[in-house]
Amino acid sequence: MKDSKDGWDTRYEWRVVALLAIGFGLVTADRFLIMPLFPVMMKDMGLDYRDLGYLTGILSVAWGLSAMFTGRFSDRYGHRKVIIPALLAFSLLVGTSGLAGGVASLLTIRALMGFAEGAYAPACITATLNASRPNRHGLNIGLQQAAGPLFGLCLAPIVVMQLLRWVPWHAVFAIMAVPGFVLAFLMGRVLRNTDPEAPDAQSHAASTGASQSAWREVLRYRNVRLGMLAMLCWMMAITVIGAFLPNYLSDYLHLDLSQIGYVLSAIGAGGALGTAVMPALSDRFGRKPVMVVSVFGALVSFVVFARSGANVTLLYGLMFAAVFCLMSLTTLTVGPASTESVPPHLATAASGSVIGIGEIFGGGIAPAIGGHFAVHFGIQCIPYLAIGAMGAGLLIVLALRETAPAQIESVAATNVA
Repeated sequence: MKDSKDGWDTRYEWRVVALLAIGFGLVTADRFLIMPLFPVMMKDMGLDYRDLGYLTGILSVAWGLSAMFTGRFSDRYGHRKVIIPALLAFSLLVGTSGLAGGVASLLTIRALMGFAEGAYAPACITATLNASRPNRHGLNIGLQQAAGPLFGLCLAPIVVMQLLRWVPWHAVFAIMAVPGFVLAFLMGRVLRNTDPEAPDAQSHAASTGASQSAWREVLRYRNVRLGMLAMLCWMMAITVIGAFLPNYLSDYLHLDLSQIGYVLSAIGAGGALGTAVMPALSDRFGRKPVMVVSVFGALVSFVVFARSGANVTLLYGLMFAAVFCLMSLTTLTVGPASTESVPPHLATAASGSVIGIGEIFGGGIAPAIGGHFAVHFGIQCIPYLAIGAMGAGLLIVLALRETAPAQIESVAATNVA
């Protein structure tokens, strides 16, 4: 099916966007799959909270490094040659996770998974833009990004907890690997390679393939520097809560598997809705006001969550609200707040720098710190790490400069008047 006006291949566009969105959901699911399984795994393998921190952190470090440097390969050889091998690689690695005999082998597998998933993430964004009609770029990128928390963090915990009722945790890894292989097959039949003559592909290649001076140049811009610090805060909260929440609910609040899966699903549901709603509101009300409201909402939600008992409905609502705000902050930080503050040819470098630093340090170091805190002070201290991160993030957001075009034009018109 093609649009009558310009012959655009709409059928191909929606098929590719749907497949890429599902792929991003699988990436998110595979990344966080170990968290709901860990309470069971730690008993069988003799692991502790520090091991969970290391297992979470090493994937984030590998993800960040891969995302920063594999974009040039995709620009040069085409996104198809990155996306399909990455799908096959992280699916295979998920399946082999159940065969790991100890923490050393698990760390190795998680590092390799992070590299494969970090390669998929930027390439799938390029593929989405390449397949999308220009007036649907924002819509399609939003749909793709929202699929991550929706499928990966909302549905996956429920599925995992139900599978644990019937099969051992080793088999859960093997079962969860199957969709990735199916998707890689479908992607191989549908996905076309990057069109090197397409304007979007050319502009993307020009920005991501720039010399290393581009990475230094973006540091001249205030919002990029602040964005890096902000992403440290957001990633610290996301990875610490994502990694340790199952054990917090199990070991501290003594919830059963069904209740844990229900509360964990709030992370995905809240994240998906927050990713779709708050950035859209920022087009009208401004990036900075929406980010201030979001960070304050997350801060309050985490404070109340830390003081709540084993009330499953209340825990779900508070976690939903916290992650609703938190995921909107990550989207705005790596997106408009950073890219709109630099010249167009530096936009990808700015976003890549913010993502890479956030993943490597916020996502890599924070879980290790969380693991040590949990061992020495108890698992009940975990929400307070997220509270501290939100408090620091609020100060950073207040120092940002507004970048929303509508708000800048409104201020300019007021000054002229």
